[in-house]
Formats: sequence, structure tokens, C-alpha cells
Amino acid sequence: MAALFSDDWMVDFGNSWNDEPGLGDALAKISFNSVIGYGFEGEDKPRGVLVVENGYVAKAAAYSGEAMNWDLRASPADWEKWCVKPLGMISLGIAYSTGKLKFKVGDYGAMVKNPAMAGPFIKSFAAMGTIPRT
Repeated sequence: MAALFSDDWMVDFGNSWNDEPGLGDALAKISFNSVIGYGFEGEDKPRGVLVVENGYVAKAAAYSGEAMNWDLRASPADWEKWCVKPLGMISLGIAYSTGKLKFKVGDYGAMVKNPAMAGPFIKSFAAMGTIPRT
């Protein structure tokens, strides 16, 4: 088992993302390309990164200075909670409005108003939950 957002964990997360049709296939329909960072609140930089090309993860690794389109931050306890019980639309809104999930980079409002992006975003939390972690 790997630590949350470590290089090994991110590779497994990328594979889980690509195996989930509600993510890759759905995002390919809108030609979604993005660099997404994941990390802990209060830290200067994210810990892990996904490079998504046409909906699918082309690179998953520990963060190494990539310019990001999205940078998601939360406490380790909240990330762990969401890995066990993935966010849904309502709990996502609550997590964002209460400051538990922060978008250091990226436009939450634009994403959540676009069903072609919001649905896959929710599914990404379910994909996270499939990855064993320490």
C-alpha cells in the first residue's frame, strides 16, 4: 500500500481513472485536457499530479513542478474520509462551501455548473477510493 498522493498511489489512481468509463470516456467527449494537482491544505505545492489528455490520464506521478489547471487541497483526514465514502453532488457542495475542499487553482463554479465536467469530477472521488493507501 502506498501513501495518499505518493508517486505509486498516483499511478494506481491514474489507472483507476482510465478504467472508469464515467471518467475517461465522458471527458473524452468534451476533449478534456488538464493538469490536476492533489495535496494537503497549508502546503506550498501539491503532492501528486495527473496529466489528462482527451479525458484519459497520460501521466500520473508525484508533483514535480508542472503548471496546473486545477489544484485541489483538503486536510489528510478529509481526503481519507472521501476515499472511504466518495463525495456526491450535495456533499461536494458542502465540502466546498465549508472550505473543506479548496481549489487553489481552477474554477469550482464553472466546473460544477457544467454537467459534462461535474459528473466525472464526482466519479474521480470514487476512483480514489479504490486505491489502497497507508
